[in-house]
Amino acid sequence: MAFSGTYELQSHENFESFMKAIGIPDDAIQKCKDLKTITEIVQNGNHFVITMTTGPSVLRNEFTVGEEAELESVTGKMKSVVNFVDGKLVVQLQDIQSVTELSGELLICTLTCKGNVYKTVNKKRPWNSKLPLV
Repeated sequence: MAFSGTYELQSHENFESFMKAIGIPDDAIQKCKDLKTITEIVQNGNHFVITMTTGPSVLRNEFTVGEEAELESVTGKMKSVVNFVDGKLVVQLQDIQSVTELSGELLICTLTCKGNVYKTVNKKRPWNSKLPLV
């Protein structure tokens, strides 16, 4: 499955309660809850570079599926292994399980922590899109 592309957040479910569950302060949650996220994925075989831009914040992760890598999330940096499971990218980052999958032109990300599930639906931008990133 080819994940490469640029995706724009279309919708999200359970943002505030999930962010509270992972320890993000209320003021930071309020600042970020209405910001759009742009996710750029460059895939070369099993090697990925994923860059997520939310407002002024940029998270960049580079990894090869099946190999340990240092990954950054909103809760900090940690080492983990990203695997392919049924065509989905799956990784455990301490208490957070992340599952990323493609469904047509949609990139669906589901994060689970302590019973709280946060789901995002991101739509692939056309390759020649001139829309602003933020």
